[in-house]
Amino acid sequence: MNEGALPVDVYDGAAPIAPGGPSLIHDPIARVVWRVGVPAVASNLLMIVFSVVDAFWVGRRLGAVALAAVTTSLFWIWLFISIAEMIGVGLTALAARRHGEGRPAEAARAVGDALVYALVLGVAVAIAGTIALPALFAAMHTPAEVTALGRIYLGTYLLGAPGIFCYFAVDAAFRAQGDTRTPLLLLASSVAITLVLDPVLILGLAGAPKLGLMGAAIATVSVRGAACIAGAALLVRRKMVRFSGLQPRVIATISSIGAPTALTGVLFSLIYVVVTRTASQFGTPALAAMGLGFRVESWVYVIGVGFGAAAAAIVGQNLGAGDARRAERAGWVTVAFATAPASVAVAAELLFPTQLAGIFTRESAVITETAHYLRIAALSQLCVGAEVVFEGAMGGAGDTVPPMVWSTSCTAARVPLASWAAARWGTGGIWVVIAATAALRGLGMAVLWRAGWWKRKRV
Repeated sequence: MNEGALPVDVYDGAAPIAPGGPSLIHDPIARVVWRVGVPAVASNLLMIVFSVVDAFWVGRRLGAVALAAVTTSLFWIWLFISIAEMIGVGLTALAARRHGEGRPAEAARAVGDALVYALVLGVAVAIAGTIALPALFAAMHTPAEVTALGRIYLGTYLLGAPGIFCYFAVDAAFRAQGDTRTPLLLLASSVAITLVLDPVLILGLAGAPKLGLMGAAIATVSVRGAACIAGAALLVRRKMVRFSGLQPRVIATISSIGAPTALTGVLFSLIYVVVTRTASQFGTPALAAMGLGFRVESWVYVIGVGFGAAAAAIVGQNLGAGDARRAERAGWVTVAFATAPASVAVAAELLFPTQLAGIFTRESAVITETAHYLRIAALSQLCVGAEVVFEGAMGGAGDTVPPMVWSTSCTAARVPLASWAAARWGTGGIWVVIAATAALRGLGMAVLWRAGWWKRKRV
């Protein structure tokens, strides 16, 4: 279909899929990946900047116990976020396909349904999570002092779940249309505010109450909550969302596409609860090191997630336009973009692991164990781009079951392998298992993309 024939609205400050804007269907692939992917990556890196600053204040001022409490809470937060990702992944695939077909009004109706769905689901998760809070930490066998602080942090975080869930729908609406700059601006503004709020609320600066971990959680949820409200207002202003009564078919489509991805994340979190129980036998330093290792690695991961979001929109729109060959090429090019920065991360983790760990804590036992983790896990970072980008690209095609099966199988293998390796080599055995299975996930995703089954998916 001729792009010039598509209905076009002129949006203030956005990048519409129209002449003069980045055409996901016609422009050179490398240029499209760069223009759409870089703002998405920058958005995710902003979240990591905040996460790093948050870990700095918690680890440096509140200590290793507080850091371990945040680490163990994160495994459950990932579970909740995975449920929210169901809406984001499903809406991206559906709305991007409608944009590629030249049907923006149908995309807007899907966005409206997704927002209502996200709000209801977020409230349900907040209620259920709050009720289950004691059982969540009991399942991990965390030390009593870690559990006490963790319940404060996670309980406060759950209060912001509705806003966080709705933000996933808002973000997906912009990205599916090809606009990754608006989410970047939203996050830049909200992160700037919360970077100030974080130490103020944690430490009680400028006359504010000293809230400790509760303050850290409040600052964290305010990032997504503020971005959600502002983003929803922009969607209404730009006529990118329409509310006309819930369409059960649209909700079912979003759920069916996004559910496998959500299940992958949920199972990942549950599996890590079990792995955490294995690591907890080595004490608080091991738990804190696992959390800090993830934070350092997350720089490479979020770069992949950003490019994966771009790949989802590019693949979805090109399949909607009937060009599966271009969609396949876009996947490989996007992986190349995402993998290049990993070499820098690998070098840093191999050469400066102690210095990286020392950013977040002064406790020598935690620094030593974190450095041990980073040295072992470094090379596996080269496979992260393939894992996350191809998973996102297949999500954009609406084909989410094969990635779920492969990713979950590799992650589930960590449970028996980590227990076996820990008994023989201590924490080093656990870190080796985590690194090896992470590499296998990336290699397997590349095989699935090459197989091309996703090209036959109808949305």
